[in-house]
Amino acid sequence: MRRFLIGIGLAAMVPASGMAQQPAAPPPPPPPMTFFVTSTTPASGNLGGLTGADQICQNLAAAAGAGSRTWRAYLSTQAIDGQTAVNARDRIGAGPWHNAKGVQIAANNAELHGDVERDRNFINKDTTLDEKGNGVNGVGDTPNTHDILTGSDSTGRAIAGADDRTCRNWTSATTGAAMVGHSDRRGGRNVSWNSAHPTPGCDTESLRRVGGAGRLYCFAAN
Repeated sequence: MRRFLIGIGLAAMVPASGMAQQPAAPPPPPPPMTFFVTSTTPASGNLGGLTGADQICQNLAAAAGAGSRTWRAYLSTQAIDGQTAVNARDRIGAGPWHNAKGVQIAANNAELHGDVERDRNFINKDTTLDEKGNGVNGVGDTPNTHDILTGSDSTGRAIAGADDRTCRNWTSATTGAAMVGHSDRRGGRNVSWNSAHPTPGCDTESLRRVGGAGRLYCFAAN
């Protein structure tokens, strides 16, 4: 009788399938960070040109443990002072791009810029994070710093015409203006993430007056 009862107890421990139940596999790790907004900046339009802006992104990414990739600032330059225009969208690689928490903000360049369908990217107040995983102040926050320097039109290309919208191609804090986007997609009639409005100037106070702090979008180009 005792042997019979032991047999019943062992049988009760084995699932109906006849196989011992295995523990659930741990979830896969989130994708690495390939997109962020800068937590600190020079706070003016003088970034040292595209080279200096890229270095800002690279340094912040390295401090966050993501320095093995090549990082580029999402900035366009204009055809001024004998220079050739550069499009921001052509500098940032092919994607996909994920924020510091692994959330995908765009699968590719076309999705990022709504080439196929308007506003297909996932850039908003909740997903636009800095390299440390912190959110960016937006409309309703104090201070509001949702203005992100881009110098670009809504398609990610250089702005044509004589009006300076890139602070002399990111080399001046005293002349010109900067086209900015809204990282939270809020505020005013135009809430574009990359081309909402120009600033009144390129100095620190001009950027702050309209809701900015000289922040940049940074994308991993590889």
